[in-house]
Formats: sequence, structure tokens, C-alpha cells
Amino acid sequence: MNITSRYGLPFIEVEFINQGKSHRSANFLIDTGSASTLLSVEIAVRLGLGPEPNDIIREIRGVGGSEFVYEKHIDKIILGSRQMDSFKIQIGDVDYGFEMDGIIGYNFLKASKALINIDKMEVE
Repeated sequence: MNITSRYGLPFIEVEFINQGKSHRSANFLIDTGSASTLLSVEIAVRLGLGPEPNDIIREIRGVGGSEFVYEKHIDKIILGSRQMDSFKIQIGDVDYGFEMDGIIGYNFLKASKALINIDKMEVE
């Protein structure tokens, strides 16, 4: 799976599937420094993952500050030949000063045993 460079950062195509609905986009940031995988609220709602009263709310912190997110399990995440079922993700605003649909974080990269080859600009 090819990595593209935008804003000086690595982006990749990912497909999120939930309740028979899917969203595929090449607008996901690969971020090994992000503990969790994050999906934008707008896409999450379209996939049937809108906020509910019993959702776990977390405050996440990063270089750009902090924000509140809620957690859900999504039916499936597919990155090339890597697939994870019933995977826990975080859902938030994803407003970091540039356009993106979400972040593929360390939790997904580790669980799926993804290999990032920066020289070839691909995830194997």
C-alpha cells in the first residue's frame, strides 16, 4: 500500500466499515506517535458511530494541545492486505490545521503488524 506525502507528512488509503456502510479515503495520516486510531466525527456519524450517552469520553493530548474524543468499536478497518475486526477507535473533530479524515495510530499499526517502509514509501 503506497504512502503519499502531503504537508510533509505520510498519508495512506484506509477503509472503515461499520453496519454495512463504508468509507474509503487516502486522507488518513500515519502517526506512530499517536497511541490510538482516530476517525473524524463526520465520517463516524455516516458509519452509524454517532455519540451516545454511555460512550466513554477521553481527553487526548498531543503537540497541538488537547481535545475530547469518544470511543467506539468499528466493525472493520482495512489497510491494504491488513484487516482488523471489531477494533476500538476514538472519534473526534480532527481539526489540526489541514484536511484529513483521521489518524492511523500505533494501536492499529502494532495490532495489524504493519511494516512501514519509508524508503519505498509503502506499508507492507
